[in-house]
Amino acid sequence: MVSQVFPLSTYFPTVSRIAYGCMGLGGGWDKDPITTKDISHAHSVIDAAMSYGINFFDHADIYRLGKAEQVFGEVLKQKPELRDSMIIQSKCGIRFKEANLPGRYDFSEKWIKHSVEGSLRRLNTEYLDILMLHRPDPLMQIHELAETLMTLQADGKVKHFAVSNMNQFQVEFLQKNLDTPIIANQIEMSLGKLDWLNDGVLVGSDGNNSVDFVSGTLEYCQTKHIQLQAWGCLAQGKYSEQGLNSECEHIRRTSKLVLELAQKHHATAEAVVLAFLMKHPSNIQPIIGTTNLERIKGATMALDFELTRDEWYSLFVSARGEALP
Repeated sequence: MVSQVFPLSTYFPTVSRIAYGCMGLGGGWDKDPITTKDISHAHSVIDAAMSYGINFFDHADIYRLGKAEQVFGEVLKQKPELRDSMIIQSKCGIRFKEANLPGRYDFSEKWIKHSVEGSLRRLNTEYLDILMLHRPDPLMQIHELAETLMTLQADGKVKHFAVSNMNQFQVEFLQKNLDTPIIANQIEMSLGKLDWLNDGVLVGSDGNNSVDFVSGTLEYCQTKHIQLQAWGCLAQGKYSEQGLNSECEHIRRTSKLVLELAQKHHATAEAVVLAFLMKHPSNIQPIIGTTNLERIKGATMALDFELTRDEWYSLFVSARGEALP
């Protein structure tokens, strides 16, 4: 059994090791109203996730143009008793293209407060357990941002704060101006997105300058007890059965290895891909987003076994497509 002790448990003792990402709820990426079918689907997904032990739900104000939060809120309206057994995280800071304006990021006081009020209204809740800053805003005014966040916390609208897609220097800069801890950092990590690992093993080696990851971020988060969360954790299904037919030899080879390990551990391919992340000593929290009920169940099988060192390295090297230096 994989250890259940990881950074978020400091703040939420019963938090699930795997999180559910709600971007797939609420219908299409359009302004069409949510339907009774959308609400029924959300009920099924939430019930399935919770029945398999997942109580952490990850949102963003932009998901399905707000409809993901809205449909989730409809479920809570019909089953208000669920709220006390959930941990709800939502993100803000991304603004879509509109009129003559491009897509952009906004950490201004006005926009963050507007976003939080919208999320609370759509989610039908009085508070967010965690508010996450979605992507770094180059025009961030640090003192304005810090004051805004502290006001939201003081008003009881947000319990804790986190960041997404930030490196160690950005996290540290924000933390030095906050009187409350940053408790999580959500970045893309998976068996198919390996720069978070290559950064460490390629130190002093050819190719290190091509790694798309800021050195020290993993170690900083571990040192400061900041929960690392992984979005894109299943690599878009690259290493399930479909990977066996990939044009890339190393993807075919890795997919075959994943399926062999799944059979060995009496689990699913999804569980093996998640187990790869969860083996890392930083205790990564994967965020799954499938709306297929059987795949939700299959993903949670990652909690039932732990990869050996040999199995982990076999997957790592195979997915890299080349030997370690």
